[in-house]
Amino acid sequence: MKRALNFNAGPAALPEAVLARAEKEMMNYQGSGMGVMELSHRSKQFEAINDRTKSLLRNLLHIPDDYEVLFLQGGASLQFTMVPMNLLEEGATAGYVMTGTWSEKALKEAQKIGSAAAIASSKSSNYKSIPSFSEIKVKPDSSYLHITTNNTIFGTQWHNLPEKVNVPLVADMSSDILSRPVDVSSYGLIYAGAQKNLGPSGVTVVIIHKDLLKRSRPNLPAMLNYKVQADSKSLYNTPPTLSVYFLMLVLEWAESIGGVKQLEGQNKQKAAMLYEAIDSSNGFYKGHAEKESRSLMNITFTLESEELTASFLHEAEESGFIGLAGHRSVGGCRASIYNAVPLEHVEKLVKFMNDFRLRN
Repeated sequence: MKRALNFNAGPAALPEAVLARAEKEMMNYQGSGMGVMELSHRSKQFEAINDRTKSLLRNLLHIPDDYEVLFLQGGASLQFTMVPMNLLEEGATAGYVMTGTWSEKALKEAQKIGSAAAIASSKSSNYKSIPSFSEIKVKPDSSYLHITTNNTIFGTQWHNLPEKVNVPLVADMSSDILSRPVDVSSYGLIYAGAQKNLGPSGVTVVIIHKDLLKRSRPNLPAMLNYKVQADSKSLYNTPPTLSVYFLMLVLEWAESIGGVKQLEGQNKQKAAMLYEAIDSSNGFYKGHAEKESRSLMNITFTLESEELTASFLHEAEESGFIGLAGHRSVGGCRASIYNAVPLEHVEKLVKFMNDFRLRN
């Protein structure tokens, strides 16, 4: 079978080795005579999958012992609500840094729960950059500070943390978790939908400092309560068993190729190739993000006209490239090069971009 050259923003490409392993085990997981999606979530087989997946994530990201790892449902969009429901204290305010569509949505949901405000934003430049540290003024009595570490639509990424933050730092890492080393101890809570770097859609990873679990009030709905989920080891209700299994396989794959540091090196190499194709095109391709804020995951660029863009996307699809159309907020094109996108696929895209430029 000829594999697509998949540059979708999410759900995104999965490692071929993971798909091959899943195919092999699809109808008979470890001699059970059942596929993983047929196993009871109370069975020893699935409990072993759940425990191993958490252990792998802890090892790969060096998660300290005073953090809980949760596997939840609802994607990052549900976390937009769960974070303020659990962490926003009565009479306090939460600060949000605006770097794109997803941070806007996170703030909007938080404001339905309590007091939350944008304390820095790059919206005036159509989110071409990450706000500078000097713009971020966090009130010391804030419940938390929320950032989105990578912005899929606009192609920007935090490369350093906000300085002198004396409140819990909450991060939506949906589109760059596992792509580079992270000092988990710098965060109060990290959340990430799996469908970009961790696995298929359906499971959301939450990494939360145990001290913050004390803020989860008993009167919260059980399904939306971090402490309830932690106490039940993410098994309060039927979890997305197949998605957790795929998450385990992706983490095993990441471990087998050398871990997060190795993935970071590959991601930098892939991104450098694409940005070189853009920067050396004499303006034929124009990057959306400012250079110091460029994402290693989502490379956004435009061409000089809608007609030329349409021609580029049509020829790209005819050549086997999938998912290169940019979001309507930016237009143009977007190449998402998450962990599982092979280097050779990026090399083929760069060749196509150079050929198309020469012909037009």
